[in-house]
Amino acid sequence: MSRLAATFEALKKQGRKALIPFVTAGDPEPKLAVPVMHALAKAGADVIEIGVPFSDPMADGPVIQRSSERALKHGVSLRDVLGYVAEFRKTDRNTPVVIFGYANPIEAMGLERFADAVKQADADGVLVVDYPPEEAQPLVKLLDARGIDTIFLLSPTTTDGRLAQVAKLGRGYLYYVSLRGVTGAATIDLADVAARVKHVRGFAKLPVGVGFGIRDAASARAVGTVADAVVIGSALIQAMEKAPSGKVAAEVTRFLTPIREALDNLSVVKA
Repeated sequence: MSRLAATFEALKKQGRKALIPFVTAGDPEPKLAVPVMHALAKAGADVIEIGVPFSDPMADGPVIQRSSERALKHGVSLRDVLGYVAEFRKTDRNTPVVIFGYANPIEAMGLERFADAVKQADADGVLVVDYPPEEAQPLVKLLDARGIDTIFLLSPTTTDGRLAQVAKLGRGYLYYVSLRGVTGAATIDLADVAARVKHVRGFAKLPVGVGFGIRDAASARAVGTVADAVVIGSALIQAMEKAPSGKVAAEVTRFLTPIREALDNLSVVKA
């Protein structure tokens, strides 16, 4: 059983919802990459999505775009990101880590070399924003052979045909994008999200995480009533970029703690 599968199984038995924060690796500066990952885990992250900086992050809003720009100014590459994960693994053997990025850097490295590097870094999953299931099968096969999960994005406009494909190829969990548009957009229609998550579950038995538009404990708690996991990125990065130098890791803890508490209180109420 993969580390991701074991994590979600344990959470299900406990009646708890997963908290999945997203950060861009090397933002605001490379020396903070690993400390930020540890701060995320300490604050209650069940899974960490670590973004590979990219020059054309088409699915991302201005907040995450700025984080990529800051990391790229420091020369942070895909290999650096994998190095951060390997360093994190020296002292944290439990928290699953998902490499989150775009196809271009992966293809530049080569699919097989990338799969080997992900395995060597001891990451748990890969999510490639611009790999639809029709194009992802070669990578899925390589990652499967190394025990690494491939996570797919779903959106409000995902067709049933594509849902069926993702159900066959997806591993670990599915990431449902709750809004049309880019990351950082606002205002979630909870009834619509609930209906879509229920529809997705008709095709796939994987846990469903919901992201985009989750900004605080209240929105996380609301989404937690209908999803297996809450994914939060833009609001976290926005808090980090406002933090004084030297206090970024502390800001991560400050920001995530009430969200973790809200999700845990939700499970207590349900119990």
